[in-house]
Amino acid sequence: MGMISEFKDFVNKGNVMDLAVGVIIGGAFGKIVTALTDDIIMPVIAAVVGNTDFSANYLVLGGGDKVTEGMSLEAARAAGANVLAWGDMISVVINFLILAFVIFQLVKFANRINPPAPAAPAGPSEVELLTEIRDALKK
Repeated sequence: MGMISEFKDFVNKGNVMDLAVGVIIGGAFGKIVTALTDDIIMPVIAAVVGNTDFSANYLVLGGGDKVTEGMSLEAARAAGANVLAWGDMISVVINFLILAFVIFQLVKFANRINPPAPAAPAGPSEVELLTEIRDALKK
């Protein structure tokens, strides 16, 4: 079997196509959650904290000789400062938690609409089968 035909068989398997669709939808869904976080949730949190650009909060750990008060995170990094970008990390964590919660709700909803199929009844155990064979041989 040639490499082209093996690749064709691989791509035509249902799991590969399902995975491709999932990755594409997941990327688009990630953009929606990012917009929700950046445009709706983070401004509310920033209003409580008192900063309009929450993701730009950082702490200079060293090499900040040229860093001045109010300098942007990118400018501080460009100046060679070693920065702890705690605001950006909090933004990413909140984004992840929102995404995980929404996906949890989607899976929960999907399971309610399509409950998993009941497990097939278990067949006889190995011991029971051997006992039946032994009894059949005795006859």
